[in-house]
Amino acid sequence: MTDTPHRKLRYAMVGGGRDAFIGGVHRKAIALDAQIELVAGALSSDPAKARASGADLGLADARNHGDWQALLADELKRPAGERIDFVSIVTPNHVHYPVARAFVEAGFHVVCDKPLVHTREQADALVASVAAQGTVFGVTYNYTGYPMVRQARAMIRAGELGTLRKVVVEYNQGWLASQLEGTGNKQADWRTDPARSGAAGAIGDIGSHAENLVATLTGLEIESLCADLTAHVAGRQLDDDGSLLLRYQGGARGVLIASQISTGLENDLRVRIAGTLGTLEWHQEQPSRLLHLPHDGPLRVLTRGAPWLHESARRASRLPAGHPEGFIEAFANVYAGVAADIRARLEGRRADPLEADYPRVEDGARGVRFIERTVASARSDLKWTPW
Repeated sequence: MTDTPHRKLRYAMVGGGRDAFIGGVHRKAIALDAQIELVAGALSSDPAKARASGADLGLADARNHGDWQALLADELKRPAGERIDFVSIVTPNHVHYPVARAFVEAGFHVVCDKPLVHTREQADALVASVAAQGTVFGVTYNYTGYPMVRQARAMIRAGELGTLRKVVVEYNQGWLASQLEGTGNKQADWRTDPARSGAAGAIGDIGSHAENLVATLTGLEIESLCADLTAHVAGRQLDDDGSLLLRYQGGARGVLIASQISTGLENDLRVRIAGTLGTLEWHQEQPSRLLHLPHDGPLRVLTRGAPWLHESARRASRLPAGHPEGFIEAFANVYAGVAADIRARLEGRRADPLEADYPRVEDGARGVRFIERTVASARSDLKWTPW
């Protein structure tokens, strides 16, 4: 990554206050390249907690708000040169849509956590609003930011695997193997609540990451799917385990597993993509390695930071080869892509696609459709559900 001579971009955060997990991850990632600064926020749905959280982070009183509506109203009153450049939304899922829609329609750029919104209708409306306003809208599918994911994408899109035939993607965790939501755990509580999480549990929380990873790597479009969703923990309202068969346009087939009751597993995201000329395999818990198994040669182990990697993979690295980079850096790469797009627009030019490399609102909308079709398939006796 390279520094730029421009002023720092300014952002506000909605959600992510005291006791939140993902807000801190976003802030650390945003700060990594020293090009973006937090200047305003509404960091909790509880006004007192929101202001206390903002004070923890050193926000000025005038820009430390008790709710997101006050934040938006205050930014609109400010001179254009003082306003935030974008808002980062890191709330539970049910808050995403009203906040994102309001800021987009007010002309602000937005970054939003996934899954994007609760329903396809909301997703379509948000896509339309972004198109009408011409704003930047990033969705933090952070696994797309790993250098070796970008290397795999470049190899697949260049035809190095030939015609794609089989995709297997798994995202296995064990943290919800017991009824953690009954112990006061905040993260488990909202993720297992349909009113806040949405129509799906594990499929929405981590299955959406798996779907996006495959789509980003391959460009394959789902034709139909067959899903089996289960809530293994007694009393749980949403799925904690899911298995899908996927049929892609063009003939490729896929398997997707998303489980949060796989006891003992931590964050086991892995993907294997096979084509007529070879196979690629990547594991998130060993992110610096990409395995390439060509049909006419020995196993190749490609590693992050090597000079022969694709430019998109090289740009996504901050340290020389052999120095570990991971989760925070991948998040930072998504934000770096958003920032590059915003800077280009401020300067009246089109962004370099290699710089403005990040998941868009359309990716988030496709993820919402994936969740809806998966739930529909799981509830159907016919099972095979058209896309």
